[in-house]
Amino acid sequence: MNVQTQIDATSPRTTEHFDVLIAGAGISGVGAAYHLTTQCPGTTFVALEAQKTFGGTWTTHRYPGIRSDSDLHTFGYRFKPWTTAPIASAAEILKYMGEVIEENDLAPHIRYRHTITSAKWSSAENLWTIEATRTDTGEKLRFTANFFWMCQGYYRHTEGYTPEWKDMAKFKGRIVHPQKWPEDLDYKNKRVIVIGSGATAATLIPALAPDCAHVTMLQRSPTYFRTGRNAIEIAEELRKLQVDETWIHEITRRKILFDQDAFTRKTFNEPEAAKKDLLSAVEAYLGKDYDIATHFTPRYRPWRQRIAFIPDGDLFQGIKSGKASVVTDEIESFTEKGILLKSGKELEADIIVTATGFNLCATGDIEFALDGKPLDFADTVTYRGMMFTGVPNLVWVFGYFRASWTLRVDLVADFVCRLLTYMKETGAKKVTPQLRPEDHNMPLLPWIDPENFNPGYMMRGMHLLPKRGDKPEWQHNQDYWAEKDEFPAIDLKDKAFVYG
Repeated sequence: MNVQTQIDATSPRTTEHFDVLIAGAGISGVGAAYHLTTQCPGTTFVALEAQKTFGGTWTTHRYPGIRSDSDLHTFGYRFKPWTTAPIASAAEILKYMGEVIEENDLAPHIRYRHTITSAKWSSAENLWTIEATRTDTGEKLRFTANFFWMCQGYYRHTEGYTPEWKDMAKFKGRIVHPQKWPEDLDYKNKRVIVIGSGATAATLIPALAPDCAHVTMLQRSPTYFRTGRNAIEIAEELRKLQVDETWIHEITRRKILFDQDAFTRKTFNEPEAAKKDLLSAVEAYLGKDYDIATHFTPRYRPWRQRIAFIPDGDLFQGIKSGKASVVTDEIESFTEKGILLKSGKELEADIIVTATGFNLCATGDIEFALDGKPLDFADTVTYRGMMFTGVPNLVWVFGYFRASWTLRVDLVADFVCRLLTYMKETGAKKVTPQLRPEDHNMPLLPWIDPENFNPGYMMRGMHLLPKRGDKPEWQHNQDYWAEKDEFPAIDLKDKAFVYG
């Protein structure tokens, strides 16, 4: 290869311009694209997706049994009814998203295998310059956009989080992280240990149990789970009455959200009663003789970490059948045969699955700069968990933990489309959030209050995230039930927005 060819391969030859550039074509990016087409007709936009297809998590995660851990009546979009069981497989969710793309002619706006590497703002031009790499060809591409909409999610898809335990290299079997599930992994009649007790472990174990010799959930401490039928009674009744699916979708969403709000408030106001409700459901499957106090009674208040839904209690059914078991202990070291626990017991295994979480990646590994200076989001203060002080023409989608992620996708999209329309009407080329005079003595705090919500991935990555204030405008409070009314009421003439 000669020098000229090398230069051509690493330098973008042309620059494409769009009004809006969307990072990602997962549940957030596809939702953003839909709302732009319906609420801002005539707006030019493109969505750049690193994977070879749409779907985000539902494409990259391929471990057995992968499913939603929140209901699809609310995890689905408000504009497209969900018509089957509320807890859905990845394949069903991808089918639903594919229908959204096809029905709204979004495919021409999505570019796959495009990994965004940098995003640089120029105040002189009032433009973002976004550089990307084609993952299949290595070609470098350049785009400019008036507005950058970050919909890439909040964790690193390429690698999960696995702690470094002593003597891991000694283990003779295979060690697998769910985010990197090998297609050739044969677990039939094998002894499997799944380290972890979150939604991933609770999904994997009932999927593996029928084929494994035995599967053990090894946890350092227990997690809360919710159980119930994989069905929504009110939706079933309305279908019997042949009510239109659009009505069923809206009524069912409202019923689910009403019940979730009531339970969330109960976890704060009556934590012991909420705890009793959750544990009694576990006891209904495992019986009074099972040691629920050790294996399913967490140390934290309900909702301080995400509560996964277990459809039809399949995790507990696996334990009751004897095909699965739970060990609550800490790891001393790995051995040739498995894991030595601090209690002195050794668990033997052929396969060890580290369902130990993920790495927070709030900015999608994109190199940001403002007028030539590197941007560190940790130096900014968030405006309602979606914009950042001093950063022009940029919105970030970060969903909910106590409600479905997609609920906030729709709320943020309404705000963005209203903002873009307002800027067009007033001739503004940029908008930059800033603290108002009355905010300058406001205490600046970590992104989220650990007393409110404290999963490991958030605690490990808190230093990467923007600061929050003690006022609703300057925080992501994780309260959908407040934000559903607050977002439509945001005053675009507020002094928190500086237009230019």
